[in-house]
Amino acid sequence: MAGQNHAGNPWWTIAFPLFSAVLVIAYFAGLLPADQPLLLAFETLLLCGTIFASVHHAEVVGSRVGEPFGSIILAISVTIIEAGLIAALMLAADNGGPTIARDTVYSAVMLVLTGLLGICLVLGGHKHFEQTIKVSGTSSYLAVLGTLVTIALILPNFTTSTLGPTYSAVQLAAVAFISLLLYAAFLFIQTVRHRDYFLAAADDSDAANETFEPPSRKVAGTSLLFLLISLTGVVLQAKMLAPDLDDLIDYAGLPHEFTGVVIACLVLAPESIAAVRASLANRPQTSLNLALGSALASIALTIPVIALLAGFTNVQLALGVPPAKIVLLGLALFVSAITLLPGRTNVLQGVVHLGLFIMFIVVAAIP
Repeated sequence: MAGQNHAGNPWWTIAFPLFSAVLVIAYFAGLLPADQPLLLAFETLLLCGTIFASVHHAEVVGSRVGEPFGSIILAISVTIIEAGLIAALMLAADNGGPTIARDTVYSAVMLVLTGLLGICLVLGGHKHFEQTIKVSGTSSYLAVLGTLVTIALILPNFTTSTLGPTYSAVQLAAVAFISLLLYAAFLFIQTVRHRDYFLAAADDSDAANETFEPPSRKVAGTSLLFLLISLTGVVLQAKMLAPDLDDLIDYAGLPHEFTGVVIACLVLAPESIAAVRASLANRPQTSLNLALGSALASIALTIPVIALLAGFTNVQLALGVPPAKIVLLGLALFVSAITLLPGRTNVLQGVVHLGLFIMFIVVAAIP
């Protein structure tokens, strides 16, 4: 967020939440016609715009209150969006959608480790030849992310208390607790104890010239109001669009698991754009913080929320991913470690990540 000027909120960050609120009121009042393609397209556009607006307002509020609360506000906002989309699809499914949470979290992690990192490394490396990042911060991200990915998405395939890729109630509660514990510890390290691990590298000349004007109290107050409106609108619009999304996936001939890819793309889009811009501006550490931070928040905060929802709805969550996805997930973590831990990145490493991204999409569309 450095370098931004928060003299006021752009018009679209106000317009999208307001139109979203009007649409939601009209829907629940029974004033909207059913099965209208143009209306569906308009609802989808509003949903995407409202997601971008909510992340913008979360960043403004976070900039006003400062760290560590700023990072917490942004992470919680993104998690509310992701959890809201997942919950809407789970409630709309006849069987409770036991695999929706798994598919979404897996897709979010893979999109970050392959597609987003690949694009950032290719564009940043092409423009600046070689970029430097801090190994101390990178290793912290990968250690927590790798642990959470393993216990949430891989280990359920090998437990024996329940049938299938599932956890028992006690095991699921333990995973939810560990997720929150590790994320809280990570936030403490990132924002308090070892904040310098995640700052720009010493030879990042562009980062040294960054200036930042914090938003005024009035701008931050407006953003707080519209953040609440945006988050409410996103969750309710997700409920509206859930049946249509399932129909669209079926019409395209894609497996139901591809729904997770769609949700992850929507949730990660705003932070992904910011990460790419940071890489082009030769701020690779900022780019990496945004990318890996999104993946970490996605799995660490979404799993506990969905576990709680599953407990209330008596849905047995299927968290373990199939063998082919385990291979891709393990390979993505391994390649990310090889790429990031030396502390210097270039175009070749980005191309490797994009190759994995292509295979991720192919396997998701054609299992």
